[in-house]
Amino acid sequence: MTKIAKLKWKGICKRFDGPPVLDGLDLSVCAGRSLVIIGGSGVGKSVTLKVALGLVRPDAGAVTLDGQMLSGLGEPARRRALARVGVLFQGAALFDSLRVWENIAFRLINSQAVAREPARARAIDALNRVRLGPDVADLYPSELSGGMQKRVGLARAIVADPEILFFDEPTTGLDPINAAAINALIVDQVRRLGCTAVSITHDLASARTIGDEIAMLQGGRIVWRGAAQEIDNTDNPYVRQFVSGAADGPVGWS
Repeated sequence: MTKIAKLKWKGICKRFDGPPVLDGLDLSVCAGRSLVIIGGSGVGKSVTLKVALGLVRPDAGAVTLDGQMLSGLGEPARRRALARVGVLFQGAALFDSLRVWENIAFRLINSQAVAREPARARAIDALNRVRLGPDVADLYPSELSGGMQKRVGLARAIVADPEILFFDEPTTGLDPINAAAINALIVDQVRRLGCTAVSITHDLASARTIGDEIAMLQGGRIVWRGAAQEIDNTDNPYVRQFVSGAADGPVGWS
């Protein structure tokens, strides 16, 4: 029996101004797997995630979750589907005016109608899972380091125990030590939840650590996909140039 993909992009096309950003993108990830999408700046990695989240409407194609087309859902059904998703945004994207625990519990309070006291308790539990103590809960984001803000963003992503986690450039702006710590936490939480994960990054160290599989996006389509450990041995010219950082090759400059 054919296994249905947990999440699937089928024939996705998207153009803004100029050439297509996505040009017939086909991509899928099975339940419980961690897929990392790599590629240079401006190739459409973030657009790929935004299409899946419904933040960008494709010009053609469809995204399915457990075989159900997301674009055909009414608003209540779409909200229920997205309630199964957690997102770690690039730069953490915390609300400056809210305390740390309120940032983490934002979905619980505003979308799931969880009362503030139990929502705070769940936020503190999520902080513990990313190795931050309860003393952080009442601070504001501006009082945290960049690495701590990223961990708070991860706590917000996992607080509702999602089925799918999206990671948007999870190590951007972090020093190597904090980047390694975030990568380790991502692996821990994906395994703990048993969830499906989709990440986008240009950080190959991160891709090798958090991904079961890696796919390279170029020219609006996937030009290579394989197990994470295969990325250093493939003969694919796009991947070889990306891994080596060579200026000359098929990828070109952005």
